[in-house]
Amino acid sequence: MAEQRKINPMLKLGLEMGPVIAFFVAYVWLKGETFTIGGNDYSGFILVTAMFVPLMILTTGILWKLTGHLSKMQIMTLLLVVVFGGLTVWLNDPKFIKMKPTILYTFFGSALGLGLLRGQSYLRHVMEGMMPLADAGWMILTRRLMMFFFGLAVANELVWRTMSEQAWVNFKTFGLTAALFAFFMSQSKLFAAHSTEESDT
Repeated sequence: MAEQRKINPMLKLGLEMGPVIAFFVAYVWLKGETFTIGGNDYSGFILVTAMFVPLMILTTGILWKLTGHLSKMQIMTLLLVVVFGGLTVWLNDPKFIKMKPTILYTFFGSALGLGLLRGQSYLRHVMEGMMPLADAGWMILTRRLMMFFFGLAVANELVWRTMSEQAWVNFKTFGLTAALFAFFMSQSKLFAAHSTEESDT
């Protein structure tokens, strides 16, 4: 198995978030426009999606080349982008790429739930090196994150089905990222109560 290599954190963040930011910028630039290609009319949203899919493949490939490793979350995200982004462009229907976060977060929530039913924290296998928590802490955090993922899936469905396309793009670009950041920030008491790090006294 290839050894995982560390890279500059800002480069890693750029490769992970770059396609999302590029999608947002391109959408703002092309929204409301209609493009005729091969006798078919495509909205700016469809055209931006068509550019987003190969960009996502490229940046994920670069990340894998530089680090020698991709997480299960990164692989699943790329797979769903390719499948649902491809369907969006092929069928000229934006609903497929809008459904992608719903499928992704439902999958993550279900995976964590399956682990809990087996008395395990799959989250621990992914994040143990980042957060030194006791067993009880991992189980609590996994339960909370499972419910949070299901909540994000429901929120995504509500936004894309009931609000404007612009509202969904804003939600996808900024709302979901901010929600994940806020979730982990809100768990500070849990981290403090169940940390296994020894205090320097």
